[in-house]
Amino acid sequence: MANHEVLLIKPVDGLGAEGDQVKVRAGYARNFLLPQGMAVPVTVANRKHVEALKKARVQREAKELDGAQALAKQIEKAGIAIAVKTGEGGKLFGAVTTNDIHEKLAAAGITIEKRRIHLGQPIKTLGKHEVKIKLHADVTVELSFDVVSENPIEPAAS
Repeated sequence: MANHEVLLIKPVDGLGAEGDQVKVRAGYARNFLLPQGMAVPVTVANRKHVEALKKARVQREAKELDGAQALAKQIEKAGIAIAVKTGEGGKLFGAVTTNDIHEKLAAAGITIEKRRIHLGQPIKTLGKHEVKIKLHADVTVELSFDVVSENPIEPAAS
């Protein structure tokens, strides 16, 4: 199993960001990273090119962090309520999922990726709940929201 050292030109999930020198399997480098233009072989000339990429990376990461912090403040201010159908005794039909939360945030004008919302398990009760939203490696925000019934709650028949 041969390994190959490459310099990343673009960020690769689970591998590294631009400017990183990483060891990968030879086939992964030869068949994916190099043809896709995500990496270059380690040479003196390429190292100089990557130094310029590292400087650009620092600026990009600072800009992303500022954007994530601003978005976190916006999310903290957002008060959302999710209306669900309920049956007898306030029992939910179905559950509240990350999809529902994402749609409500989008309706409030907050655009984030669905995969950034970390809900442990689907919510199956009415009331106040919290969900973690990881916007950046250093920025995580907790969103509080209410799950309310869209129809009047009828007492359960005994």
